[in-house]
Amino acid sequence: MSQTSNVQVQDLLIEIGTEELPPKALHNLATALTDEITSRLNKLDLAYENTQTFATPRRLGVRITNLATAQPAQERMRRGPSLKATFDVTGMPTKAALGFAKSCGVTVGELDQEETAKGTWLVFKQQITGQPATKLIPTILTEALGALPIPKRMRWGESNAEFVRPVHWIVLLFGNKVIKAEILGIQSHNKTYGHRFHHPQPITINKPGDYTNLLRTRCMVEPDFAIRRAKIKELVQQTAATIGDGVTAVIEDALLDEVTALCEWPVPVMGSFDPEFLKVPTEALIETMQGHQKYFPILDAAGKLLPKFITISNIESKDPTQVRIGNERVIRPRFQDAAFFWHQDRKQPLEKHLEALKKILYQKQLGSMWDKTQRLVKTSTWIASQIDLNPELAQRSALLCKCDLLTNMVGEFANLQGIIGRYLAQADQEAREVATAIEEHYWPRHAKSSLPQNKCGQTVALADRLDNLVGIFALGIRPTGLKDPYGLRRAAVGILRILIETPLSLDLHSLVNQAAATFPDAIHAANVIEDVIDYLLERLPSYYSDQNITPDLVDAVLKTGLTIPAGIDQRIHALVEFQQLPEAESLAAAHKRIRNILRQAAATTELITTVEPTLLQAPEEKALYEKIESLRPTVQDLFNQGQYATGLRHLAHLNSSLNIFFDTVMVMVEDIPLRQNRLSLLQSLTTLFGQVAEFSRLQPKAIAE
Repeated sequence: MSQTSNVQVQDLLIEIGTEELPPKALHNLATALTDEITSRLNKLDLAYENTQTFATPRRLGVRITNLATAQPAQERMRRGPSLKATFDVTGMPTKAALGFAKSCGVTVGELDQEETAKGTWLVFKQQITGQPATKLIPTILTEALGALPIPKRMRWGESNAEFVRPVHWIVLLFGNKVIKAEILGIQSHNKTYGHRFHHPQPITINKPGDYTNLLRTRCMVEPDFAIRRAKIKELVQQTAATIGDGVTAVIEDALLDEVTALCEWPVPVMGSFDPEFLKVPTEALIETMQGHQKYFPILDAAGKLLPKFITISNIESKDPTQVRIGNERVIRPRFQDAAFFWHQDRKQPLEKHLEALKKILYQKQLGSMWDKTQRLVKTSTWIASQIDLNPELAQRSALLCKCDLLTNMVGEFANLQGIIGRYLAQADQEAREVATAIEEHYWPRHAKSSLPQNKCGQTVALADRLDNLVGIFALGIRPTGLKDPYGLRRAAVGILRILIETPLSLDLHSLVNQAAATFPDAIHAANVIEDVIDYLLERLPSYYSDQNITPDLVDAVLKTGLTIPAGIDQRIHALVEFQQLPEAESLAAAHKRIRNILRQAAATTELITTVEPTLLQAPEEKALYEKIESLRPTVQDLFNQGQYATGLRHLAHLNSSLNIFFDTVMVMVEDIPLRQNRLSLLQSLTTLFGQVAEFSRLQPKAIAE
């Protein structure tokens, strides 16, 4: 936003009227149009106060308030030769001075002078009058429209103009005046069009401030996307509530955005369907309603799907019953298809699909889905042995986890893989843990989504993602920049989240080694074990940044060499608490000093591993030693129990003794045994702290904050 003080201003209204715009792109297109226009206004120094973006299925628009009517005047200055080179010994202008004046269109006498630290120079100053906004705006708009993120543009009629959809009208109104211009082959004016059916005739806009109220009150169009979205959400909620107490509608953000982009004047319509269809898995019915029909499903107070739905009509019908009947008629055949697929899939047990997995290619060099399944069985069995899980349950879960890929239901509803497997496993009377694991092994489906709650699900989820990482890495295919065709980043974050947030105290070295051992020798999976572990650990700074934990804390823990994510997490959160202690900054600084001393000493002194109490001379070093030894048993016991934050609070009591030691005791003395003993004392301190983190890696700035 620019400032508009002391200049003449007017409001600007731009509207691009089109055929129905792609609903999933509408909001982004409208936002991008505003951004492209304002960025160009800023570059041209055309000040404005505020912006408002408009977006409906048939229009993109923006209103810019208090836009300057012209660019400010500017002074342009050109520097010429130095004053010393301007006149010769006779006082006549030199060729350099005459040439510069001629290039500026003036005489030497009309030039100004500028004094600088390096001398005085001839300069030409010129006042340039700013161009009027009315002259600049057509070009700004044309460029902005051309810069919109439109993957494929189209032409219409005999025009050479290209846009995402055919354009029918252009409003370009500055104050109460139309800016005459041809944009995308259309002559601009001040006439807009209302709702396609309720108000198809043109209506004149006298000034930009009238636009929104005019469309709302006379044209049955809500032009503001955000207001229309909020209204639709409210209408859906209110309509669902009329059914009974506790009844709610399923309103997902993506669907709400799409429905908002499909209508200009939302009207809720409630419909119903045959309760017999409720025998089909609920998720399939919801997927059909949301994905195909853009309906909002309805749940009762217990969260159970009701045989009803809400749709948003883009018209106030004289006969709403016919609108309802029409929507009910459309959904029925889709539900019939889902019911047919479900009935067919129930005819054979899930296990019967195992053999057919051999025909589904997982990856050309890594084999079929059947090959992958056999690897998952082995890795899952091993993980089960580490987390006190019945290995038979883990084996069965891994064996069946990919079988629903062969079902009719997943063929029709790809997003339901795992979910359909759970339903079919339940119908086959598989163990509850197995049925749940078939669905949950795909969790988390996204970065922030739910984790598997069942140990079987956690086991197979880990095995599946480890198999992806090791196999693809072994082929030399790794994420680079924005390219990650196999979703390895998502797989890595999923592994870390399961291990950290569940938590499971499993070592990445053991996990990756086990996964690598399941591949045939020809894949050379063993060669990428360290690379996979590094890749997993490299995801941790980003993971913790979402929790506002700074990278230095993560780095400090990783420097210990620990590869158990659950243990890493405990230590990182212990450091977060440690940062709040008044001794934190001083202790971190002391550890940096100790690290430097030990590093420099290693070049000249043989370090010993234990402190010899009889060699302690100074009272201060004796006091530090006694303090360390008195705290060691308690702290070590706390660390062994995973209570790192409490252990660090105890160790913070060393701060005073450590500061006194450095103030009074010289470590690098000439007496070699004494020097070695003092170095050993410092080493014992870093070893104790080092069970949590490498404290010398902590940044003072982070601690101070």
